[in-house]
Amino acid sequence: MAFLKRLGFFLFGLSIGLVFLTIFLKKKSQETGTEFCYFPNCRTLKDIRTKQISYSDAIVQLIQQKDLDSTDINGFLYNGDVDFGKSETKTKPCKTYFIEGMVKDKAAILKVKNCSQKAIIESVAF
Repeated sequence: MAFLKRLGFFLFGLSIGLVFLTIFLKKKSQETGTEFCYFPNCRTLKDIRTKQISYSDAIVQLIQQKDLDSTDINGFLYNGDVDFGKSETKTKPCKTYFIEGMVKDKAAILKVKNCSQKAIIESVAF
């Protein structure tokens, strides 16, 4: 019986601590703009976003034709899903990632070459 009482106190204290920790970290991340990326998809997209981004000639042409714009590319880099099955994550010096997302209500796949200093947006397949 004493064990159940102790377990109850422990779980009650643990739940209060988790609530305070969640509120504190959420407030801190909103104030400083920090992100907590632990899953591979989130970490990959964050790594690409933090680098200098350049566009291939095919992407520049799509932007000039107004078929694609920078907000569409940002949508991929913030809300996209990385297809690790298609991606080439072991290649050197640049890794190639295929990111699935939406462009103007159409499903599309963005091909990104992620190098050590910059990321190159290579193509978009609709």
